[in-house]
Amino acid sequence: MDLKQIHDLIKVVNKSNIGEISIEDKDGKVTIKQKEDKITVTSAPAQTVYASAPAAPSAAAPVASAPAAAPADNLITIKSPMIGTFYRRAAPDKPLMAEEGTEVSLGKVVCIIEAMKLFNEIESEVKGTIVKVLVEDASPVEFDQPLFLVQPA
Repeated sequence: MDLKQIHDLIKVVNKSNIGEISIEDKDGKVTIKQKEDKITVTSAPAQTVYASAPAAPSAAAPVASAPAAAPADNLITIKSPMIGTFYRRAAPDKPLMAEEGTEVSLGKVVCIIEAMKLFNEIESEVKGTIVKVLVEDASPVEFDQPLFLVQPA
């Protein structure tokens, strides 16, 4: 693979939602990883997403979510950096990477998102405790979709 082809691949990866690409040929192997912003601090959107998840029961749900809105102000949302399938385990026989009550630190892998047969580890960029898991295991996720709510330490 020549330098021009590598530069073209970098441009394609930067313009897409691809997290990582590896290409191997007779001359060698090239791996290109895209830098991603994995965590965004939000206040109002996090409350909206958190409150809308249990909205199915009845009119009592908005009353119950109103007191919960006050502690949600300081929660940090870990969002999906790409489109793909969300997994809470590295393999079916492995333990959950993160669940409610789990202490996370900087760089700890909290989930995996599969995109185009590539498994991308999503790391925490905040130290704290996971308060809520917002996505079911093996569910499709969209770019920038909230995955976890974290109480910072």
